[in-house]
Amino acid sequence: MPDQEKQVLGEERILIVCVDRDNDIGRKAGVKTPIIGKKENIDAALKLLLADPEEADANAMFEAVRICESLEKSGASNLSCQVVTIAGSELGGIAADRKLISELNEALNEFKPSSLILVTDGFSDKDVLPLIQSRVPVTSVRRVIVKHSETIEETAALFSKYLRKIVEDPRYSRLFMGLPGILLIMLGILSFLAVFIRYDIGTWAWIVGLIIVGSYLLGKGYGLDKKIASAISRISSPHELVTGLSLIFGIVLIIVGLYQSISQIISNPNIIPSPPPSNLDVWLGLIPKILGLIISSSLTIVIVGISIMLFGRALRYILERDSKFWRTTIFIVVSAWSWKIFDEVAQILIDPSVPIDGLIASIIIGVVIAAALIPVTHFLSRRYKGFFRESIKVENKTENTTGMEKEG
Repeated sequence: MPDQEKQVLGEERILIVCVDRDNDIGRKAGVKTPIIGKKENIDAALKLLLADPEEADANAMFEAVRICESLEKSGASNLSCQVVTIAGSELGGIAADRKLISELNEALNEFKPSSLILVTDGFSDKDVLPLIQSRVPVTSVRRVIVKHSETIEETAALFSKYLRKIVEDPRYSRLFMGLPGILLIMLGILSFLAVFIRYDIGTWAWIVGLIIVGSYLLGKGYGLDKKIASAISRISSPHELVTGLSLIFGIVLIIVGLYQSISQIISNPNIIPSPPPSNLDVWLGLIPKILGLIISSSLTIVIVGISIMLFGRALRYILERDSKFWRTTIFIVVSAWSWKIFDEVAQILIDPSVPIDGLIASIIIGVVIAAALIPVTHFLSRRYKGFFRESIKVENKTENTTGMEKEG
């Protein structure tokens, strides 16, 4: 008798669906789904157990067959049941759901059930149940927990999700993989050098490691990485290239000057005794002198580096015909005069008995120079305002032309 006639006569047709959402049956046993029929499901479950004896999906398939046989043994004459195993995808998400629904529809079209019993390994039923209920009434859900509890499996799935996010998402991979990678490379290089130089690798590993981690955290905390990337991306014209190069050269000079002065002071036993003192009071007495010597020995090259950075910015402004050129000129002059101020500060730190009159006079002269430059630059800016106004007109004309082109 055809299936439609049996349904008209009141036959209850139950489909027992076993769900393998991550497609273990296909990946491990090489069995194609959907698997329809009791014998076919038993054979497929045996293949899966031979491939992985601890696989919970095989036990779920056996449970689906057991439920079908128990229903058949109940003696109901108007009841027929069938077993089907459907599988999703190891990719999870939408791809798995689409494959599950496609295979379910195939089984529904073949058996045409009136109701359905869902059998899962206890983890995927929450995701699969709404998809199946929208097509066939689900009268029962059987969860088969074999080798671990549902809570542990959900925890493992959540951990796997975040682990994949750490690996694939650049925002997290830089921190959790990039930074440890740099530290491991650093440790490997130090270990390689230790073979030849025979130094204490532990001490240097701590020093270099702390510098790397501290630099990373400082850059992230103040957004220095984004600012540097933004500055590099803006270097698209010769004017910006001049500013970028002068900034780099200025910073290099400052770093070299500080490194040279600090190295000379550390290696001088007349400044820092050998071995270094362990008394805090002795260090508190030495720190002002050390700081003064660092300022005094590196001051010239540091001021030159700052002036180069400001000069590059002023050159960019004059090439762009930007009136900010005058303000930057004032900064250059004040920066150059600050050499005298910091030199007086260094001498006082080295020898507190030095009179403070020179420092006061230097500060007063610096303030007078800055105050005198303001009207001078104001006069020059008014005298040569045509030079900068032309740039503004050209920019406005360009903007208007661009706007007309967009409207057209």
